Amino acid sequence: MSEGLLDERRDALENEFFHKEDEKKIAALRAHMQEQTTKEELQKASGMTDDAVLEQMVALGLNGKTVAALSLVPLIAVAWADGVIQDNERTAIMSGAAGKGLEPGSPGYELLEKWLAKQPPDTLITAWEAYIKSLASQLNDEQNRLLRTQIVNFARVVAESAGGFLGIGRVSGAEDKVLHRIGAAFDR
Repeated sequence: MSEGLLDERRDALENEFFHKEDEKKIAALRAHMQEQTTKEELQKASGMTDDAVLEQMVALGLNGKTVAALSLVPLIAVAWADGVIQDNERTAIMSGAAGKGLEPGSPGYELLEKWLAKQPPDTLITAWEAYIKSLASQLNDEQNRLLRTQIVNFARVVAESAGGFLGIGRVSGAEDKVLHRIGAAFDR
């Protein structure tokens, strides 16, 4: 091979290498920009300003259109406490979804269905806890108490829906443990 041909080949290989590197950098920049956009959407939809909490929410796949499903995480956690969701628990959760305005076919509803079909990772409740701790720090004591009572009581309804005689009034040890965890998220 002549030296000119080797130079051309070397230049072509260098160009190919740098082109691939540029593509990687562009893809990383796009991903970062998308994450920023999603965080901004979440901030607007949830009122959350804590950047670390917003990053956890993004990592879980939440966005402005699915953040309403986050309010149902305590119900999901209680329902999955024993490793299986009972039909009565599913019905109670879907009732909660309707109350939150999650309509069939919406992104939030689809996310909820995913959580009902397959147990989500523990990082979901951990992110919810971080969200609630940050939110609770912005509330006065009475608002915090009312929110805690409302969420824990609704989670208890889900827990009680599958237990006891004829599905009335019994909460398993695993569900009770999750209920305590939910309540503790409001502690300052």
